[in-house]
Amino acid sequence: MESPALAATSDFNAAQKEYLLGFFAGVLQRGMRPFVGQTPEGLFTADPAAASANLAEPAEETYFGTPLSELSREERWKFEQNPLDIWDKLVAHAEEDRVPGIEDIFRFKFHGLFYVAPAQDSFMLRLRVPGGILSAHQIRGLASVAERWGSGRADLTTRANMQIREFQPRDIVNVLHSVDELGLTGRGAGADNIRNITASPVTGLDPTELIDVSPFARALHHYILNSRDLYGLPRKFNVAFDSGGAISVVADTNDIGFVAVRVAEGHAVPAGVYFRVLLCGITGHQQFASDCGLLVKPSQAVAVAAAMIRVFSENGDRTDRKKARLKYLVDKWGVEEFLAQTQKRLAFPLLRMKPEDCEPRRPIDRAGHIGIHPQTQPGLHYIGVSVPVGRLPVAQMRALADIADRFGSGELRLTVWQNLLIPNIPADSLSSAVESLRTAGLDCTAGAVLRGTVACTGNKGCRYAATDTKTHAVQIANLLDQRFPIDQPVNLHVTGCPHSCAQHYVGDIGLLGARVKGEEGYQVVIGGGSDLDKGLARELIPSIAYSDLPPALESLFAAYMERRTPNESFLQFSRRHTIEELQAYLAVKELA
Repeated sequence: MESPALAATSDFNAAQKEYLLGFFAGVLQRGMRPFVGQTPEGLFTADPAAASANLAEPAEETYFGTPLSELSREERWKFEQNPLDIWDKLVAHAEEDRVPGIEDIFRFKFHGLFYVAPAQDSFMLRLRVPGGILSAHQIRGLASVAERWGSGRADLTTRANMQIREFQPRDIVNVLHSVDELGLTGRGAGADNIRNITASPVTGLDPTELIDVSPFARALHHYILNSRDLYGLPRKFNVAFDSGGAISVVADTNDIGFVAVRVAEGHAVPAGVYFRVLLCGITGHQQFASDCGLLVKPSQAVAVAAAMIRVFSENGDRTDRKKARLKYLVDKWGVEEFLAQTQKRLAFPLLRMKPEDCEPRRPIDRAGHIGIHPQTQPGLHYIGVSVPVGRLPVAQMRALADIADRFGSGELRLTVWQNLLIPNIPADSLSSAVESLRTAGLDCTAGAVLRGTVACTGNKGCRYAATDTKTHAVQIANLLDQRFPIDQPVNLHVTGCPHSCAQHYVGDIGLLGARVKGEEGYQVVIGGGSDLDKGLARELIPSIAYSDLPPALESLFAAYMERRTPNESFLQFSRRHTIEELQAYLAVKELA
């Protein structure tokens, strides 16, 4: 039968009609045309469903194995221009006194520069101070930077670090040059980088420690600075070295914590000092770092850290910022796969040993960062100076530098408790040093609550914070110290937003800023701790206006003072009571 298409015309000759008949027959049977392709394994197949993408098609470009179309916004910015390569932009913005656009606000953080509007229409510089150790010369230099271009003070942080705030775009290059000339840097101090490497603050001075960990903090710090591929991780990364001594560095809140331990005779490894490795601390997500089963020789610790960081960098999630920390990679893989990938990057075998086969951790002095304490060096002492919530005006910075030079060795040490230490002071100079501190408006004594109080920047300097954390923290600490003769340490952690820079979940009392009926307020948690007291705080008050909070805490502490057992700390008291029992002690009519 003739095709309807051909029947519609009589102008085709026999050859043309034959061709068209073949063409339309092919159209009608095109579902049967032969197929050839390749499987993902490279085998030829006749089944279209089993074939991979056309190999003639160029594959979508990837960044750390992630297709560009799937990258998060920040990862795309890093792909488009490496933030380490923007010096010309820094100079241009300084010359024009101009605030960068949103992409470069992010890239500037790779140089330690944070544009903190709308809280402050200015920049903040976060430094890197490995192990928290500074010289008097550096403190004086930073005081001059803060005085000339900044707010006239420095802020000490919960990573044993320092920030200079409130300088304008025109001054960013001057600030960076001045810091560099002091032998310091802000490179990699913000955004998706390894933050300041912390170490036990009295390491090398502590009579009870197992090993001086300051060389490891410095070594990893300089390795990072000189390893371009260790910048631009999926998210921020924290590393700490704990000497096993009297003062904690809160290693279990870090992505990687190296904690010194001693192994006695009679085990598969030689007796001596090693590091145990803790993984995946992220207290903002309510998780402590946990022991991963490794025992690391001190000489190998920095190499293990570098390998682990690279595994994270190459495999961490670059599509979802909320799932981009180390915790989520290890949750996905499991600890054993993460360690196996780490082992592939090491030229020596990783050692395994159960934690219980190591000697127990020595006691921690929760008040050891404040006051006068003997060092391991005969006749020398360190003084722990109280710096409430880390605020340090330039006049006090210069006074501290002078005291360190006159009575010590010209060295100062920052701690994760937002205070500092002056080491190497002879016994016969202690009274003069303390008197000089008091003349400068500083002291080496503080109430049980104030000396354990830390607070994030708060809404006076951070756009994420809901509350004035630093002001509120000092007010509450002073109130409780004046009202109650507390003889055991109490840690008060006040943070302004869920990022939890002040780690509110590890405080005896933790406050998380929130808006409550249109005013500043807090969620209150209780009973947190780290190290030997490890435990996440429990919610005590879902939300309360700040104006109602001090009397509620007064009532709670009054119950503690009245009902505690002999020598019972506030932490112990809070943990042996149910939340309902503790709530009954609050002077609050109704909990929101």
